[in-house]
This record gives sequence, C-alpha cells and structure tokens, in this order.
Amino acid sequence: MDDRHLVERRLSSEELFKGRFLHAFADSVALPDGKTAVREYVVHPGAVMVIPLLQDEAGHWRVVLERQFRYPVGQVMIEFPAGKLDAGETVLACAQRELQEETGYRAREWARAGVLHPVIAYSTEFIDIWFARGLTLGERHLDSGEFLDVFTATPAELLQWCQHGKVTDAKTLTGALWLQNVLNGAWMLDWYAAAVEPDR
Repeated sequence: MDDRHLVERRLSSEELFKGRFLHAFADSVALPDGKTAVREYVVHPGAVMVIPLLQDEAGHWRVVLERQFRYPVGQVMIEFPAGKLDAGETVLACAQRELQEETGYRAREWARAGVLHPVIAYSTEFIDIWFARGLTLGERHLDSGEFLDVFTATPAELLQWCQHGKVTDAKTLTGALWLQNVLNGAWMLDWYAAAVEPDR
C-alpha cells in the first residue's frame, strides 16, 4: 500500500529530557497537507516480555505471573515477567535474563511470538514477546529496589482476570491473547533450544 499521504517528516528536533533510560524530544514535523506540527515523544531502549509455561503431570498448563507495585499508576499490577534491554543485548538474552532474575525459572525451550508497541502515540518503545517452556526453578536475583511476588495461574484464570479488569497491563493483555491462540492451536510457534538465537 502507498502510505505517502499519511507520513509525517521531521524538520527539527529538540531534546527535552534525558534520564537513566528515558529520553524525551519535541520534533517539528511537516504534515502530509504541508502544514507543520509538534510531536513530543519518549525514546525507549526496548523491552521483552516472557510467557512462561508450566505443565503438570496430567498435561495441564499454568503460567508464571508477577504482582508488582507500579508507581505511576499507584497500584499493584498482575503482569507477565518483563524488562528492558541492556545496551548491546539480544532480545533472547534479555528474555532469558529477565525470566531468571525475576522468577528464578530457567527454560529449556524458547519461541518468539512477535512484537508489541504499547504506547505508539508518545514512545518508541517496543516489547518483544517470548514463550518459554521446560521450566526449572532456581534462585531469583532481583535488582536493587525491585520488589515483586511470583505466582502461577491457569490460562482460564488469567483470561477471566483480563475480562473483569483485574489485569489491565497492556503487555499482559496482549500476552493473554497470544496464550489463548497458541493453546487452542490457532497460532503456531517455532520452538528453539535455549542456546539457539532464532532469526527475527
């Protein structure tokens, strides 16, 4: 499709703020009709989210979730494990690191589901979505100042919480959509051993 009638072109850029990992700008842009406008946005290094799958002896699945207080919204949120990319880190390495650090689990197999852009109106942030299975539990290594509870739930419980507004985190809602479609066979995944970095 030809999108030229929709595209905005940057004319100039002004740095507004630079923090530990957020970087804010105000850009002057040329609109498709020739007028100009200002676009304020935050540059983000990117992140990963992991959907960790536990299977019991009867073959039933459970997912690993977290409860964490999120200061900007002032409440404890139910989320899938997630975290931002370090400089030079691959998305798979980040997913493996975040899963182990936050939950203590390591996974034998990994599958990349896709990518999520959570706040397209004002941020460059992307979140790579990964599934993990063949989990073994070890020791957590939380970052300094990081406090969270780890628990498991059935997919049905998670979907019910999404339906009733107990889960409102955008990445976890997207993860629940992926989980539902993967488990019912509508969406396929390519699984890899933990040491293999699949093509994006």
